[in-house]
Amino acid sequence: MFDWLYSSSLAWLLFVLSVATFIGSLIAIPWILVRLPPHYFDERHPRLWLNDQHPLLRGLGFGIKNLLGALFVLAGIAMLVLPGQGLLTMLLGVSFLDFPGKRDLERKIISLPMVLQAINGLRERFGESSLIVYPHCDLVDTTTVGGNLPDKGRGS
Repeated sequence: MFDWLYSSSLAWLLFVLSVATFIGSLIAIPWILVRLPPHYFDERHPRLWLNDQHPLLRGLGFGIKNLLGALFVLAGIAMLVLPGQGLLTMLLGVSFLDFPGKRDLERKIISLPMVLQAINGLRERFGESSLIVYPHCDLVDTTTVGGNLPDKGRGS
């Protein structure tokens, strides 16, 4: 009944799919991360996407964006044990998804020194400015983020 699981054609298909996904992630993830605006992770800047479009088009766009985000998150989880850029792929997937607490989760991931330095190094190689991660509720270690931070004594 499950003989198809052991076929060599399925193994080759999975191998080709794995290689294509790996190569695709090596191209797509850096391309997207370099094109993010520097203030994308700064909560002081609202994210308005398709705000001036028809509600039906907006709903369709959000549905496609969330489906794409879920696929990237699943691919990122798989890449934690398979070849690929797992954390960066998951971060990209989370940025596509819409759910409560998303911006806090994004800032937690992006503020990991290893992740932020890798992304900013990539952006620097392509002549883009570093990402600005503005902390909220002291979630972010201010020694690892870019941008100017308010003085805690001023109540900002």
